[in-house]
Amino acid sequence: MPGTLVLVFHRDLSTSRANAAFAAAARSLPDTNVVDMQARYPDARIEIATDAADEAAMLLQSDRIVLQFPIQWYSVPALLKAWQDAVLTRMYYIVAEAEGDRLVGTPVMIAVTAGNVAAAYERSGANHYTLDEILIPLKATAHRCGLPWHEPHVTFEADRLSPDALADAAIDYRNALAAFAAGTPVGTRNGKAA
Repeated sequence: MPGTLVLVFHRDLSTSRANAAFAAAARSLPDTNVVDMQARYPDARIEIATDAADEAAMLLQSDRIVLQFPIQWYSVPALLKAWQDAVLTRMYYIVAEAEGDRLVGTPVMIAVTAGNVAAAYERSGANHYTLDEILIPLKATAHRCGLPWHEPHVTFEADRLSPDALADAAIDYRNALAAFAAGTPVGTRNGKAA
């Protein structure tokens, strides 16, 4: 399993411009595994007793985790929430010693696309809340799980980018992932070999 695990939570990557371009850019990096979670769970159901074990194994084999998704109504897509409920509950409450304790120390990065302009995500903007405030539940989850939080990668106006701007944004994303990989340790968690 490669060092960087990118889990893409988009309801249909075949209809996406930005998230599909970003997933393709991520796939071009060495030691990076990109997983289309909607393709993996087309009915958006993740069973805690069966599917969550497979997800936990995938997480434990990775040196860093990226959660890529579009912001939807100031929150995460439903499948990402279902994934959190099943996988993290299993790892941190049901089999904490065998899984959750072993995941502690794994860096996490959020990569989000937003349809609006950056100014809309200011206190004085149309959304009244900053993107940082909107991401607080994910920050809290990372903190609770002992996953070091990396600065999120954000792309605004994602569905309005021209082809050239989208190509540039995909390169920016690829560079952000490469910097994340270069700046985070490989093969260690909690100071011990993974």
